[in-house]
Amino acid sequence: MHIGIVGGGINGLCAAWALAQDGHQVKLFERDSIMQATSRASSKLLHGGIRYLETGQFRLVREALRERDEWLSIMPGLTNSLPIIYPKYTAGKRSRLMLGIGFGLYDRLAGASILPAAEWLDRNAVLHHLPELQSKGLEGGYCYYDAQMDDYLLGQWVAKQSVELGVKIREDSMVKSVSPAGRLTLADGTEHQFDRILNIAGPWAEKLLEKSGIQSKFHLDLVQGSHLIVDRLCQHALILEIPGESRIFFVLPWQRKMLIGTTEVRRKINEEVVCSETEKQYLINAYNHYHISHLSITDIKETFAGLRPLLSSRANPSKASREYAFQQDQHLLTVFGGKWTTSRALARKITSKYIDA
Repeated sequence: MHIGIVGGGINGLCAAWALAQDGHQVKLFERDSIMQATSRASSKLLHGGIRYLETGQFRLVREALRERDEWLSIMPGLTNSLPIIYPKYTAGKRSRLMLGIGFGLYDRLAGASILPAAEWLDRNAVLHHLPELQSKGLEGGYCYYDAQMDDYLLGQWVAKQSVELGVKIREDSMVKSVSPAGRLTLADGTEHQFDRILNIAGPWAEKLLEKSGIQSKFHLDLVQGSHLIVDRLCQHALILEIPGESRIFFVLPWQRKMLIGTTEVRRKINEEVVCSETEKQYLINAYNHYHISHLSITDIKETFAGLRPLLSSRANPSKASREYAFQQDQHLLTVFGGKWTTSRALARKITSKYIDA
Protein backbone atom coordinates (compact mmCIF):
# COMPACT_ATOMS: atom_id res chain seq x y z
CA MET A 1 0.00 0.00 0.00
CA HIS A 2 0.90 3.65 -0.48
CA ILE A 3 0.50 5.24 2.96
CA GLY A 4 0.72 8.88 4.03
CA ILE A 5 1.50 9.84 7.63
CA VAL A 6 0.87 13.24 9.19
CA GLY A 7 3.19 13.92 12.12
CA GLY A 8 6.93 13.59 12.65
CA GLY A 9 6.93 12.91 16.37
CA ILE A 10 7.91 9.57 17.85
CA ASN A 11 4.50 7.97 17.25
CA GLY A 12 4.47 8.94 13.58
CA LEU A 13 8.07 7.82 13.10
CA CYS A 14 7.50 4.45 14.78
CA ALA A 15 4.40 3.91 12.62
CA ALA A 16 6.43 4.70 9.50
CA TRP A 17 9.16 2.29 10.60
CA ALA A 18 6.70 -0.55 11.30
CA LEU A 19 4.83 -0.05 8.03
CA ALA A 20 8.05 0.05 6.01
CA GLN A 21 9.13 -3.21 7.66
CA ASP A 22 5.88 -4.72 6.36
CA GLY A 23 6.73 -3.62 2.82
CA HIS A 24 4.46 -0.59 2.47
CA GLN A 25 5.44 2.60 0.64
CA VAL A 26 5.36 5.36 3.23
CA LYS A 27 5.59 9.14 2.99
CA LEU A 28 5.64 11.17 6.22
CA PHE A 29 4.76 14.87 6.41
CA GLU A 30 5.98 17.07 9.28
CA ARG A 31 4.99 20.74 9.67
CA ASP A 32 8.40 21.72 11.10
CA SER A 33 11.32 19.34 11.73
CA ILE A 34 10.94 15.81 13.04
CA MET A 35 11.32 15.30 16.80
CA GLN A 36 11.05 19.00 17.57
CA ALA A 37 7.76 19.40 19.44
CA THR A 38 6.11 17.22 22.10
CA SER A 39 8.40 14.24 21.50
CA ARG A 40 11.51 16.28 22.34
CA ALA A 41 9.96 17.93 25.41
CA SER A 42 9.64 14.77 27.48
CA SER A 43 11.04 14.03 30.93
CA LYS A 44 13.65 11.84 29.15
CA LEU A 45 12.14 8.73 30.77
CA LEU A 46 11.04 5.40 29.36
CA HIS A 47 8.65 4.34 32.08
CA GLY A 48 5.41 2.66 32.97
CA GLY A 49 4.08 5.72 34.75
CA ILE A 50 3.78 4.81 38.41
CA ARG A 51 1.19 7.56 39.01
CA TYR A 52 -1.22 6.07 36.46
CA LEU A 53 -1.86 3.17 38.83
CA GLU A 54 -3.87 5.53 41.04
CA THR A 55 -6.29 6.20 38.18
CA GLY A 56 -6.61 2.52 37.29
CA GLN A 57 -4.76 2.68 33.96
CA PHE A 58 -3.33 -0.80 34.47
CA ARG A 59 -3.34 -1.80 30.80
CA LEU A 60 -1.36 1.31 29.90
CA VAL A 61 1.17 0.74 32.69
CA ARG A 62 1.65 -2.92 31.80
CA GLU A 63 2.17 -2.12 28.12
CA ALA A 64 4.54 0.75 28.90
CA LEU A 65 6.66 -1.36 31.26
CA ARG A 66 7.08 -4.10 28.66
CA GLU A 67 7.96 -1.49 26.04
CA ARG A 68 10.44 0.16 28.42
CA ASP A 69 12.37 -3.10 28.57
CA GLU A 70 12.22 -3.46 24.78
CA TRP A 71 13.73 -0.01 24.26
CA LEU A 72 16.53 -0.88 26.68
CA SER A 73 17.22 -4.06 24.72
CA ILE A 74 17.14 -2.70 21.16
CA MET A 75 19.06 0.55 21.74
CA PRO A 76 21.34 0.32 24.81
CA GLY A 77 23.54 3.12 23.50
CA LEU A 78 20.80 5.74 23.90
CA THR A 79 19.02 4.29 26.93
CA ASN A 80 20.03 3.25 30.43
CA SER A 81 18.41 1.87 33.57
CA LEU A 82 17.77 4.47 36.24
CA PRO A 83 17.24 3.86 39.97
CA ILE A 84 14.75 6.38 41.38
CA ILE A 85 14.06 7.04 45.07
CA TYR A 86 10.62 8.03 46.34
CA PRO A 87 11.25 9.49 49.84
CA LYS A 88 8.44 8.89 52.33
CA TYR A 89 7.79 11.86 54.60
CA THR A 90 5.41 11.94 57.54
CA ALA A 91 3.48 14.80 55.92
CA GLY A 92 3.20 12.98 52.59
CA LYS A 93 -0.15 12.21 50.95
CA ARG A 94 0.65 8.50 50.52
CA SER A 95 1.26 6.04 53.35
CA ARG A 96 4.09 3.51 53.33
CA LEU A 97 1.49 0.78 52.87
CA MET A 98 0.00 2.54 49.87
CA LEU A 99 3.43 3.06 48.33
CA GLY A 100 4.38 -0.56 48.96
CA ILE A 101 1.24 -1.81 47.24
CA GLY A 102 1.83 0.55 44.33
CA PHE A 103 5.45 -0.40 43.73
CA GLY A 104 4.63 -4.08 44.21
CA LEU A 105 1.93 -3.83 41.55
CA TYR A 106 4.33 -1.91 39.30
CA ASP A 107 6.80 -4.79 39.50
CA ARG A 108 4.09 -7.40 38.89
CA LEU A 109 2.81 -5.58 35.81
CA ALA A 110 6.39 -5.45 34.47
CA GLY A 111 6.48 -9.27 34.41
CA ALA A 112 9.89 -10.84 33.91
CA SER A 113 11.61 -7.47 33.69
CA ILE A 114 15.31 -6.98 33.07
CA LEU A 115 15.29 -4.33 35.83
CA PRO A 116 15.46 -5.00 39.59
CA ALA A 117 12.36 -4.94 41.77
CA ALA A 118 11.57 -2.02 44.08
CA GLU A 119 12.84 -2.13 47.66
CA TRP A 120 12.27 -0.17 50.86
CA LEU A 121 15.20 1.87 52.16
CA ASP A 122 15.35 2.99 55.76
CA ARG A 123 15.91 6.62 56.69
CA ASN A 124 19.69 6.31 56.96
CA ALA A 125 19.97 4.58 53.59
CA VAL A 126 17.97 7.33 51.87
CA LEU A 127 20.14 10.03 53.43
CA HIS A 128 23.27 8.12 52.44
CA HIS A 129 22.21 8.33 48.79
CA LEU A 130 20.74 11.83 49.17
CA PRO A 131 22.55 13.80 51.90
CA GLU A 132 21.03 17.06 50.59
CA LEU A 133 17.50 15.94 51.48
CA GLN A 134 15.68 17.48 54.42
CA SER A 135 15.84 14.90 57.20
CA LYS A 136 12.93 16.24 59.28
CA GLY A 137 9.92 13.97 58.89
CA LEU A 138 11.78 11.53 56.63
CA GLU A 139 10.79 7.92 57.37
CA GLY A 140 12.63 6.17 54.54
CA GLY A 141 11.77 5.62 50.91
CA TYR A 142 11.28 3.21 48.05
CA CYS A 143 13.93 2.71 45.40
CA TYR A 144 12.51 1.50 42.10
CA TYR A 145 13.82 1.31 38.55
CA ASP A 146 12.79 2.82 35.24
CA ALA A 147 14.84 3.90 32.23
CA GLN A 148 16.28 7.12 30.88
CA MET A 149 16.81 8.07 27.24
CA ASP A 150 17.92 10.84 24.94
CA ASP A 151 14.51 11.43 23.36
CA TYR A 152 15.80 13.46 20.40
CA LEU A 153 18.64 11.12 19.43
CA LEU A 154 16.48 8.02 19.91
CA GLY A 155 13.80 9.54 17.70
CA GLN A 156 16.41 10.39 15.06
CA TRP A 157 17.62 6.79 15.21
CA VAL A 158 14.07 5.55 14.52
CA ALA A 159 13.84 7.99 11.61
CA LYS A 160 17.12 6.64 10.21
CA GLN A 161 15.83 3.06 10.35
CA SER A 162 12.71 4.18 8.51
CA VAL A 163 14.55 6.04 5.77
CA GLU A 164 16.84 3.06 5.20
CA LEU A 165 13.69 1.01 4.53
CA GLY A 166 12.44 3.52 1.96
CA VAL A 167 10.30 5.93 3.99
CA LYS A 168 10.18 9.43 2.51
CA ILE A 169 10.21 12.16 5.15
CA ARG A 170 9.08 15.65 4.13
CA GLU A 171 9.85 18.31 6.71
CA ASP A 172 8.49 21.87 6.64
CA SER A 173 5.36 20.45 5.00
CA MET A 174 2.20 21.74 6.66
CA VAL A 175 -0.82 19.55 5.97
CA LYS A 176 -3.90 21.69 5.32
CA SER A 177 -6.49 18.90 5.19
CA VAL A 178 -7.07 15.17 4.84
CA SER A 179 -10.07 13.27 3.50
CA PRO A 180 -11.66 9.86 4.15
CA ALA A 181 -11.01 9.09 0.49
CA GLY A 182 -7.24 9.19 1.09
CA ARG A 183 -6.52 12.67 -0.25
CA LEU A 184 -3.97 14.84 1.56
CA THR A 185 -3.63 18.54 0.78
CA LEU A 186 -0.62 20.62 1.80
CA ALA A 187 -0.70 24.29 2.76
CA ASP A 188 0.76 25.20 -0.63
CA GLY A 189 -2.18 23.52 -2.38
CA THR A 190 -0.30 20.40 -3.47
CA GLU A 191 -2.47 17.28 -3.32
CA HIS A 192 -1.37 13.69 -2.69
CA GLN A 193 -3.47 10.55 -3.01
CA PHE A 194 -2.84 7.56 -0.73
CA ASP A 195 -4.38 4.15 -0.11
CA ARG A 196 -4.37 5.03 3.59
CA ILE A 197 -3.70 8.20 5.57
CA LEU A 198 -2.62 8.12 9.22
CA ASN A 199 -3.26 11.30 11.19
CA ILE A 200 -0.69 10.99 13.99
CA ALA A 201 -0.21 14.70 14.59
CA GLY A 202 -0.23 14.43 18.39
CA PRO A 203 -1.75 17.56 19.96
CA TRP A 204 -2.77 18.76 16.48
CA ALA A 205 -4.65 15.57 15.45
CA GLU A 206 -8.08 16.81 16.51
CA LYS A 207 -7.50 20.23 14.94
CA LEU A 208 -6.58 18.62 11.60
CA LEU A 209 -9.89 16.75 11.57
CA GLU A 210 -11.71 19.99 12.33
CA LYS A 211 -9.95 21.80 9.47
CA SER A 212 -10.84 18.89 7.20
CA GLY A 213 -14.54 19.05 8.07
CA ILE A 214 -14.50 15.68 9.85
CA GLN A 215 -16.29 15.16 13.18
CA SER A 216 -13.95 13.98 15.93
CA LYS A 217 -15.25 11.24 18.22
CA PHE A 218 -12.69 12.09 20.89
CA HIS A 219 -11.47 15.25 22.54
CA LEU A 220 -7.85 16.01 23.40
CA ASP A 221 -7.20 17.91 26.61
CA LEU A 222 -3.93 19.71 25.95
CA VAL A 223 -1.74 20.00 29.04
CA GLN A 224 1.58 21.83 29.00
CA GLY A 225 4.41 20.16 30.85
CA SER A 226 7.43 22.35 31.59
CA HIS A 227 10.90 21.35 32.75
CA LEU A 228 13.92 23.15 34.16
CA ILE A 229 17.57 22.31 33.58
CA VAL A 230 19.77 23.49 36.44
CA ASP A 231 23.56 23.67 36.40
CA ARG A 232 23.96 21.39 39.40
CA LEU A 233 24.93 17.73 39.59
CA CYS A 234 22.09 15.42 40.54
CA GLN A 235 23.28 12.82 43.04
CA HIS A 236 20.35 10.44 42.57
CA ALA A 237 17.07 10.44 40.64
CA LEU A 238 14.08 11.39 42.77
CA ILE A 239 10.31 11.36 42.57
CA LEU A 240 8.69 13.73 45.07
CA GLU A 241 5.23 14.98 45.97
CA ILE A 242 4.42 18.62 45.29
CA PRO A 243 4.01 20.06 48.82
CA GLY A 244 0.34 20.12 49.77
CA GLU A 245 -0.70 18.27 46.61
CA SER A 246 -0.90 14.67 45.46
CA ARG A 247 0.93 15.54 42.21
CA ILE A 248 4.47 14.26 41.83
CA PHE A 249 7.52 15.71 40.12
CA PHE A 250 10.92 14.36 39.11
CA VAL A 251 14.46 15.45 39.91
CA LEU A 252 16.74 13.65 37.45
CA PRO A 253 20.37 13.57 36.34
CA TRP A 254 20.68 14.85 32.79
CA GLN A 255 23.92 15.44 30.88
CA ARG A 256 25.85 16.28 34.07
CA LYS A 257 23.12 18.70 35.10
CA MET A 258 19.80 18.44 36.93
CA LEU A 259 16.40 18.16 35.25
CA ILE A 260 13.31 19.14 37.27
CA GLY A 261 9.76 18.63 36.07
CA THR A 262 6.99 18.65 35.28
CA THR A 263 4.01 21.00 35.50
CA GLU A 264 0.42 20.67 34.32
CA VAL A 265 -1.07 23.78 32.72
CA ARG A 266 -4.10 23.67 30.42
CA ARG A 267 -3.45 25.11 26.98
CA LYS A 268 -5.31 25.71 23.74
CA ILE A 269 -3.78 24.51 20.49
CA ASN A 270 -3.05 28.06 19.26
CA GLU A 271 -1.36 29.25 22.48
CA GLU A 272 2.41 29.60 22.80
CA VAL A 273 4.08 26.63 24.46
CA VAL A 274 6.78 28.04 26.73
CA CYS A 275 7.71 27.63 30.38
CA SER A 276 6.19 30.56 32.29
CA GLU A 277 7.71 32.43 35.22
CA THR A 278 4.96 30.97 37.40
CA GLU A 279 5.93 27.43 36.40
CA LYS A 280 9.60 28.13 37.06
CA GLN A 281 8.86 29.33 40.58
CA TYR A 282 6.43 26.45 41.18
CA LEU A 283 9.13 23.87 40.45
CA ILE A 284 11.85 25.77 42.31
CA ASN A 285 9.63 26.03 45.39
CA ALA A 286 8.81 22.32 45.25
CA TYR A 287 12.50 21.41 44.98
CA ASN A 288 13.52 23.74 47.82
CA HIS A 289 10.88 22.26 50.13
CA TYR A 290 12.83 18.98 50.22
CA HIS A 291 16.45 20.13 49.96
CA ILE A 292 18.88 21.81 52.35
CA SER A 293 20.72 23.65 49.58
CA HIS A 294 18.14 25.82 47.85
CA LEU A 295 17.85 26.84 44.21
CA SER A 296 16.85 30.23 42.85
CA ILE A 297 15.53 31.35 39.48
CA THR A 298 19.07 32.44 38.53
CA ASP A 299 20.25 28.81 38.78
CA ILE A 300 18.06 27.84 35.82
CA LYS A 301 20.17 27.40 32.69
CA GLU A 302 17.46 26.22 30.32
CA THR A 303 13.75 25.46 30.17
CA PHE A 304 11.61 23.50 27.76
CA ALA A 305 7.91 22.76 27.48
CA GLY A 306 5.64 20.52 25.44
CA LEU A 307 1.96 19.71 25.03
CA ARG A 308 0.69 16.38 26.30
CA PRO A 309 -2.43 15.25 24.40
CA LEU A 310 -4.63 13.67 27.07
CA LEU A 311 -7.45 11.55 25.74
CA SER A 312 -11.04 12.05 26.84
CA SER A 313 -14.32 10.96 25.31
CA ARG A 314 -16.69 13.76 24.39
CA ALA A 315 -19.32 11.82 26.36
CA ASN A 316 -17.24 12.10 29.55
CA PRO A 317 -14.62 14.87 29.23
CA SER A 318 -13.61 14.72 32.91
CA LYS A 319 -11.78 11.41 32.48
CA ALA A 320 -8.51 12.32 30.77
CA SER A 321 -6.03 9.52 30.08
CA ARG A 322 -2.53 8.89 28.69
CA GLU A 323 -3.90 5.93 26.74
CA TYR A 324 -4.59 6.16 23.02
CA ALA A 325 -7.60 5.59 20.80
CA PHE A 326 -8.32 5.30 17.09
CA GLN A 327 -10.93 6.81 14.82
CA GLN A 328 -11.37 5.33 11.36
CA ASP A 329 -13.07 7.30 8.60
CA GLN A 330 -12.87 5.07 5.52
CA HIS A 331 -9.22 5.33 4.38
CA LEU A 332 -8.26 7.82 7.09
CA LEU A 333 -7.12 6.68 10.54
CA THR A 334 -6.63 9.22 13.34
CA VAL A 335 -4.66 8.44 16.48
CA PHE A 336 -5.60 10.27 19.68
CA GLY A 337 -3.25 10.39 22.66
CA GLY A 338 -0.27 8.14 23.29
CA LYS A 339 3.03 8.17 25.19
CA TRP A 340 6.66 8.16 24.14
CA THR A 341 7.32 4.79 25.78
CA THR A 342 4.44 3.01 24.03
CA SER A 343 5.12 4.38 20.53
CA ARG A 344 6.29 1.02 19.15
CA ALA A 345 3.28 -0.80 20.61
CA LEU A 346 1.01 1.82 19.05
CA ALA A 347 2.68 1.25 15.67
CA ARG A 348 2.14 -2.50 15.94
CA LYS A 349 -1.56 -1.99 16.63
CA ILE A 350 -1.88 0.26 13.59
CA THR A 351 -0.28 -2.29 11.29
CA SER A 352 -2.06 -5.37 12.65
CA LYS A 353 -5.57 -3.98 13.20
CA TYR A 354 -5.97 -1.28 10.58
CA ILE A 355 -3.51 -1.87 7.75
CA ASP A 356 -2.68 -5.57 7.43
CA ALA A 357 -5.99 -6.89 8.80
